[in-house]
Amino acid sequence: MYFVEVAIKVPLPRTFDYKADSQLGEASAPLKPGMRVLVPFGNQRKVAVVLALKTTTEVPENKIKAIFEIIDDTPILSAEHIELLRFTARYYCYPLGETIHIALPSALRQGESPDKTSINMVALTEKGALLPSLKAKTQLNLLKQLSQSGKSSLTELKALGFSKKTIDSLIDKALITQSIEHDNHWQSVAPTVGSKPTLNKEQAVACTTINQSSGFSSFLLEGVTGSGKTEVYLQCLEEVLKRGEQALVLVPEIGLTPQTVNRFRRRFPDTPIMLWHSALTDNERLQTWRFCEKASCAIVIGTRSSIFLPFLKLGMIVVDEEHDSSFKQQDTLRYHARDLAAYRAYQHKIPLILGSATPALETLHKAINNKYQLLSLTERAQTATDNQFKLLDMKGQPDQAGIAHASLATMRQHLKRGKQVMVFLNRRGFSPTLICHECGWLSECKRCSTSATFHKAIGQMICHHCGDQYHVPHQCPDCGSTQIFPNGKGTEQIEEFLSSEFPQTPVTRIDRDSTRRKGSLEKALDEINLGGARILVGTQMLAKGHHFADVSLVVILDVDSGLYSCDFRATEHLAQLVTQVAGRAGRSGEAGQVLLQTHFPEHPLLQDLVNNGYQDFARFALSERDDADLPPITNMAIVRAQGHSIKLVVDFLTDLVPVNGVSGIQLLGPIPAPLEKVAGMYRFQLHIQAQDRRILHQYLAQMVDYLSSSKLAQKVRWSLDVDPIDMI
Repeated sequence: MYFVEVAIKVPLPRTFDYKADSQLGEASAPLKPGMRVLVPFGNQRKVAVVLALKTTTEVPENKIKAIFEIIDDTPILSAEHIELLRFTARYYCYPLGETIHIALPSALRQGESPDKTSINMVALTEKGALLPSLKAKTQLNLLKQLSQSGKSSLTELKALGFSKKTIDSLIDKALITQSIEHDNHWQSVAPTVGSKPTLNKEQAVACTTINQSSGFSSFLLEGVTGSGKTEVYLQCLEEVLKRGEQALVLVPEIGLTPQTVNRFRRRFPDTPIMLWHSALTDNERLQTWRFCEKASCAIVIGTRSSIFLPFLKLGMIVVDEEHDSSFKQQDTLRYHARDLAAYRAYQHKIPLILGSATPALETLHKAINNKYQLLSLTERAQTATDNQFKLLDMKGQPDQAGIAHASLATMRQHLKRGKQVMVFLNRRGFSPTLICHECGWLSECKRCSTSATFHKAIGQMICHHCGDQYHVPHQCPDCGSTQIFPNGKGTEQIEEFLSSEFPQTPVTRIDRDSTRRKGSLEKALDEINLGGARILVGTQMLAKGHHFADVSLVVILDVDSGLYSCDFRATEHLAQLVTQVAGRAGRSGEAGQVLLQTHFPEHPLLQDLVNNGYQDFARFALSERDDADLPPITNMAIVRAQGHSIKLVVDFLTDLVPVNGVSGIQLLGPIPAPLEKVAGMYRFQLHIQAQDRRILHQYLAQMVDYLSSSKLAQKVRWSLDVDPIDMI
């Protein structure tokens, strides 16, 4: 008899020991770390992952339970993969069992076979090849079919009308065999490469530097928008494929994947490329997982959770638009895919490329301190000239639907030349709130300390925080007046106004509301690129790496909302957003124009951004953070707590503050969250900062240990966010 240490999906920061009887091993494959087993837990049966085999245990003999059964024949997680998940759980202070659970595809969590969805191939055995005479006609027909077609997939045979019963009968008679095949043919053949442009000097230097590096090395590819970062990725990946190694390309959102995939497939037409994102079915995800593990696919293009995929032979990781906040998971396991990519590249001793026109200050700080190698692309690949920025002072300016008359006049000029115009406002819906003209009543959400947004198209008020929907009132609930008007602007209102202002010009809106249906985003993007829509209205979904060749003017509305915020990262996000949106203009060969509508044109941030570009702004912002002792100069974690009682929430957070200060740790709080009430729950925060990351993690480990036995912790909802990227 021996013991096994397993991880189970439970909210406890510990592992569990079970005994394994010798009979278990006889019945199935010998137990190894990384295999799944079925174990008793309380009065339930749970799927657990084996972490280690042991000869001793500290659990008393009368308390230790035995494993029910071994699920796998071979480990589904390698030792390297378990180490990645252990590191993730340790770093983000999250239970290991739950971390593993999140990383696995749904079918594997439920104890199903990893080959559940794989394509089964059916072939004749030697005995079957002799085509023996059979009574059952369908069985004989199936043998004849296989002798003509050779090896065939199960789905193909079923399509020809052969039932599972017929196939199983022939398997029982040993006339046919069924097996799962993983094709690794691409590894032994040089990749077919489609036509590729000639690199400019900076791109060539970047490619050579990356390709000549050995072992673990991190590169920050800081390139202005339109400088051809994707081309550098493609030419570096070509070298990886030639070595028969796999690559992972992380993209921020699903919306970017179709565009990226098409470009990759055109370049490597015979290379197996797979996708990973939230719109895949469980079976599709399982198949991609298995194909990675068996090296049946060469490149995976995926969103943040693809960082947990099991690669057999990983040769490079690329993080495109690394500054994007979508790489950070905002609930449960609050990991950052970019940071885990760095750990994974170090683990596999391979290069990591982080690409962005507007690098996150965290990444830039590491590059300045020589932890990452900085590669700059300062020239736009298509145009010789940079975009022209113009700050439009809105003070005293007449406007319609938030668009200044001067902006409308400029739009007319560009449309007259047959160009496309993009209008950007980071606020969906028709209007952020409704207001009563008589008494000043505002349409607030009943469960949150914020307003409900008016969506005219569906005739509903929707809270963008808790999702509650309300009917649009015909009368003011306070004074009974019918004088209720939309207050503020949203993309829906902008679209309506521009459609009436330019009746002959097709207008397309791209935001979360207009792209809900599957395939609607791809359709809208295709329409834009084929020249259908001339005016594009949208939220930050438009800002993300899309290539619109005809856009020559970008108008950014309501720039001021990001200048004055309680979040110290607001200015960084604003600068990134403005630069990214501006980068959608002037990609066809001529310089684009960017109009920024603001009431504060003299603001130093805007002046710096417009005159000197993001690179200059970012380095200035880093020196500000240094003065204020804020991340990335220091390290931060936030404990967030919420509950129906303010007192309980505040008591819980106060309980975490030690009586005597801890050296090297700064605490701020309990303080109300910027949005104090969401979905009927009061929200407070405790900010924890330290210069030294190790000291911070020691402190957090002790705190999580204390919380596992705290009575107060059971009465409120709490979460710990290490390296938070938003304060809300």
